[in-house]
Parts: sequence; structure tokens; C-alpha cells
Amino acid sequence: MYEQVLNPVGGSGLWSSVVAALPLLAVFVLLGSGRLRAHWTALAGLAVALVLAVWVYGMPAGQAVSAALEGAAFGLFPIMWIVVNALWIYRMTVDSGHFDVLRRSFGRVSDDQRLQAVVIAFCFGALLEALAGFGTPVAVTSVMLIAVGFTPLRAAVVALVANTAPVAYGAIATPVITLSNVTGYSVRDLGATIGRQTPVLAVLVPLVLVFIVDGRRGLRETWQPALLGGLVFGIAQFACASYGPVELTDIVAALASAAVLVGWTRLPHARRTREASADEPPGADGGGGATEAEADAGATLTTVRATPPVTDAPAEVVRAYAPYAAIIAVFSVAQIPAAKELLAKGVHAFAWPGLYVVNAAGKPVSFSTYNFNWLPAGGTLLLLAGVISAVVLGVRPGPAVRAYGANLRQLAPAIATVACVLGLAYVMNLSGQTATIGHALASATVILAVLSPVLGWIGTAITGSDTSSNALFGTLQVTAAKGAGLSPTLLAAANSSGGVLGKMVSPQNLAIVAAAAHLHGQEGRIFRRVVGYSAGMLVFLCLLVWLQSTAALSWMLP
Repeated sequence: MYEQVLNPVGGSGLWSSVVAALPLLAVFVLLGSGRLRAHWTALAGLAVALVLAVWVYGMPAGQAVSAALEGAAFGLFPIMWIVVNALWIYRMTVDSGHFDVLRRSFGRVSDDQRLQAVVIAFCFGALLEALAGFGTPVAVTSVMLIAVGFTPLRAAVVALVANTAPVAYGAIATPVITLSNVTGYSVRDLGATIGRQTPVLAVLVPLVLVFIVDGRRGLRETWQPALLGGLVFGIAQFACASYGPVELTDIVAALASAAVLVGWTRLPHARRTREASADEPPGADGGGGATEAEADAGATLTTVRATPPVTDAPAEVVRAYAPYAAIIAVFSVAQIPAAKELLAKGVHAFAWPGLYVVNAAGKPVSFSTYNFNWLPAGGTLLLLAGVISAVVLGVRPGPAVRAYGANLRQLAPAIATVACVLGLAYVMNLSGQTATIGHALASATVILAVLSPVLGWIGTAITGSDTSSNALFGTLQVTAAKGAGLSPTLLAAANSSGGVLGKMVSPQNLAIVAAAAHLHGQEGRIFRRVVGYSAGMLVFLCLLVWLQSTAALSWMLP
């Protein structure tokens, strides 16, 4: 039996937390430097975590290795199981020629890539996050953005940044439900409190997206629809989280925002704005889009419009959208109570072999149990959607199977990366390294309200999951809040809200989007593009939570 130790370095919480952070620091530094490919970077971080677990924390070597293997297994299933099947659907749309049909169809809805970024990555991505989560939105929306003319790097960055505000209520509010389970506070109270934080981020995210696509000119010309889309999303998210079924929060918000934005594209002045900007390259005024354009070798905002006009038969357009309709339909049906009960028969939980771990309080840790939920897993549902898509697209079984095999070969580096990243996360979690970092931050009671979102950010950055971050630090946030005389629900909610911003820099998500956008080995490049946005919004959220803990904005809380 291994009992976690919180302060193994001289009994000092400060020095122990510095040492515990070394694996994560190694990954981020190596990713940022771009000197190693992602799978070697992740392996290096895993090696550091294993050394610390055995030599500093005193974890038996066999258990440390077993923890890494469990993490790798979780990385393969369900994480990469989702990505493999999502990209298989994409590959079939390309092979059948419907990829181009989809691109032309989106171009007719709006040929303005700035609005396409918001509608596809933010709105449709939020819908996918609501139904599936766990990497599905960035995998699917990045390839959809490429379909409408985005270059791979820009598509990856936009998909990651967009996958923020909806995350707290993703997978039918799984992070909120998990937070409720570990803290003892009701789903309603926690969901409503988070609904006073992430909607504010939702207002900002579309503005950030148009800046990524077209710099200051993008903000100047499309700030109105971007702000409108964010406001509608935020208001709907707030209303549903506070007064409606928390599980439906992102579904309602995504559909409402998408409807408003599509309506905006039909307005005469919206068409005039697009026509006026069509003659200039992106970021012509020196904004963020120019930098992105240089990195993407001169990509333009009018890629879609540069293609000679082609008229697609209505039936072909319907078939082009069918894979994404199938994804939504399959995941929606899976949420029906009767279907949920049936799918639950495919869930098998068991204690991972060779792991006997209790936390510092002597209680067994949840991460030593592996859930093999093969039937209700997002990847399995995507596989079913892929089979439906193959039938609708007219892809015969032989080519479909060959496409699947080619997909696996292409994803091999990404699969290795995610397996190593999750191995790293599990070693840090089970050895106590993550808990050491959390307790060190929570001990700073004077500025606890400011640091609370940072703790959630770290948890998601390590694990790639807001749900896992809440499971790790939810109880810690509540305990620290009571000791500091702060609202426990506020800090618990801040953990989840901060976690949504850590998702875009998580090595797991970076590997997923790099695989989806065919940017193998460029995870470090993507990381350098998104880390500034993640840090900037985190600072904003920390300020918001701090003000909510004072008389200045306490009126915002339920």
C-alpha cells in the first residue's frame, strides 16, 4: 500500500510544489522550444515524473510504472478512440468528394472566414462539446475549418481557442456533476455559480477568434456579429445554468448563438462588409492575422471564394452534411434515458492491477480504478456515426476499411504522444505530485480567490480534462475556502471555470488537434500560438473571481 505524501522535500510545501511541477515545466519548455517532437517531449516529461515519484515521493517503482500504464491505457481508450473515429469520418468525406461540397456550402452561408470561425469552431464546437467532449470538438471543427479554406495551423489555433467557454458544461455537464460528487454541493448551485463566470468568457472568445483570423481589421469590421454571438451564447448559458436543466446548457447556448449569427449573415450591410474586405489580405493593418498569415505561407481570407463557382445538387449538399448530422443524432439519442440505460451495460470498472494507493488522509484514490466503458464511449458512438456516414456517402466497405487503416498509420505519432501525456498525468496524480501543487496554491489564503482559477487551469493542463481537474481539486478548493472565510461554491466553481482555459494548452489536446489538422510534430508551434490567449484570459478570470469574492461583484453570485 502506498500512501501519498504532500510535502516530501524537507517538509516544505513551497519547495515540494516546485519539485512536483518539474514534469509539467519540462513538457511546456520543450514544447515551447520546438526542439523535440511532441511524443519525445511527452516521454521526457513522463520520465521526470517517474523519477520524482520513486526517488522523491517514495512510491514503489512497480506502482509508478503501473500508474503510467493505466494513464497510457486511458489515453488510448477513450481519448484516441474518439480521435481515430472522428478523423475516419473526415477521411471518408474527402475520399468521396463530399469534402469539397461541404466547403462550397459553407461558403454560400458566409464566405467571410472570420464569421465561419465563430459559427463552426465556437457554435458548432460548443454543440459537440455539449454532446461528446473529451477532444471531439477540436478534432471535428479543425477539419471542418480546413474544409472551408482555413490553413491547418490557423484551423488548429482557432479550434483550440474556441473550445473554452463551453467546456465546463461539456459531455452533458459531466464536469459540474463530478464537481458536485466530490464537494457535496448541489449540481444546481455549482452550475449556477459557474454560470456567472464562463458566460463572461463566452463574450470574449468570438472577439479573440476574429482577431486570430484577421487581426485588428477583423475586430474593426466584424466586432458587432462577434460580440452579438458571444453575448447571445453567454446569456443563454447563464439562463440555462441558473434556471433550466444544467445538462442542456451548452446545447441551448450553441443553437441560440448559431441562429443569431446565421441570421446576421443575411443582412445587407453584412454582405457589404465582406465585399469591402475581400480585396485586402488578412491582417493588412499589422494585426494578429498578419503573423498567422506568414506562418501559414500567405493564406488569405478569400480562399473559399477563389474557387471557380460550382453548383452542387441539393442531394449532394445533404449528403455532405450527413456525417455531422449523424454525429449529432447519435450522441443525442445516446442521452435518451432508455438508450443511456442500455449503453450503461457496456461499462466495466475494475481496479487497475498493481496499484494500491491512498491519499494523505488514508482514503483510496479514484484514479486507481479504470473504467472500460466501450459501449457508451464517445469513440464508439463516433464509430457508429461513421458507419452511417459511409452508407450515406456511398463509400463501399472495402474502401472504408482501407481508409480506417490509413488513418491509424497516420495517427501513430499522435497516439504515442497522448499515451505518454496521460501516463505523465496519472503518475503525477497517483504519486501525489499534483496534490502537492494544489495544496501549495490553496495555502495562500490571502490571495486564494485569485489563485483558485489557476489551480483549475493547472489541473486541466495536466490531465486534459476539466472533469479530471474538478475530481482532483474540487474538495481541496472547498476546504481551503472554508479556512479562508470565502464562499466554497465560488472557489469550487472557479476551479472548473479556470480549467476550461487550461484545455487549449494541454499536451493531450495539442496532440489531438495536431493529428486532426495533419500538423504532426508541430505541437510546439501550436502551443506557442495559443499560450498567450490562454494566459491572458486566465488573468481576466482570476480578476473576475477575486472581485466576486468581494463586495464589488458579490451581487453576481446566486
